[in-house]
Amino acid sequence: MAKKVVATLKTGSGKNFTKCIKMVKSDKTGAYAFKTEVVPNDQIKEFFEKK
Repeated sequence: MAKKVVATLKTGSGKNFTKCIKMVKSDKTGAYAFKTEVVPNDQIKEFFEKK
């Protein structure tokens, strides 16, 4: 099933999206966590600017 999803994202409107991964530091523990999101190409900058 994963292959079908990947194939769909590579064709058609799937090229308009990007998977972004950002490291976020926790205020409570100080540990780092990864925040992953699929965002449209024109909103990538906003994804990395927001906390």
